[in-house]
Amino acid sequence: MIVYFSGTGNSRYCAEFLADQLGDELLDSRNYIKHQIAAELISGKPWVFVAPTYAWQIPQVFADFIRTGEFKGDDRAWFCLTCGSEIGAASEMLIKLCEEVGLRYMGVVPVEMPNNYLFGNVPEKAEAVEIIRAARPVLARAAEWIAAGKAFPQASLSAADRLKSRLIAPLFAKYAAQPKKFRVSDACVSCGKCEEACPLGNIRLENGRPVWGERCAQCLACIGVCRKQAINYGKSTAGKRRYFCDLHHKETER
Repeated sequence: MIVYFSGTGNSRYCAEFLADQLGDELLDSRNYIKHQIAAELISGKPWVFVAPTYAWQIPQVFADFIRTGEFKGDDRAWFCLTCGSEIGAASEMLIKLCEEVGLRYMGVVPVEMPNNYLFGNVPEKAEAVEIIRAARPVLARAAEWIAAGKAFPQASLSAADRLKSRLIAPLFAKYAAQPKKFRVSDACVSCGKCEEACPLGNIRLENGRPVWGERCAQCLACIGVCRKQAINYGKSTAGKRRYFCDLHHKETER
């Protein structure tokens, strides 16, 4: 079973690709996370967990989803982490996570996708399309390894990798994953898509305008679904073009 968490679409795309290649069932974890439901799942096929990389780690909300759930049947677990460039030492946390829940860790494959973390360098549309096209062979090879029951080849970890994942990731979770800086402009049409998209149920409409609560995963799903580009995070995202993945995908199919 392919189980995924996705904020703006990168990981959803990869999960759908793997499900198609493997002829496997696809499950979005969002409903479980949003309503704080402990998953009770069973699969006769291997578990494949797909998620973005947040500060060189698996998103904490997705890790908690796995940690509190039951995944019965096949005990093998492969991971696919989408990233802008690399995943640091995320594998260390994934190994521990599998030990906690009784799954057999079969490795992680990093898949470079368009950087949609708007505080960094967001690619223009043409570049984003090429990045997605380049990711497909990586995903196809990953599917071949999974189908053959082989563990992913693992790269050696450097001191810098461990520094990023062990020290920066906790700081990101504590200080960066905050909802206080979200802003909405007059371009808002009160469609409610941001409220629906938030995986933590952290957004509600008040007088037709989104208001953020205290929980935030920094997944940027709210920005990603806003076709009016009415939502910004502080001043750093204002005016940036947002070629999120669901738009890229349409381009790649032409």
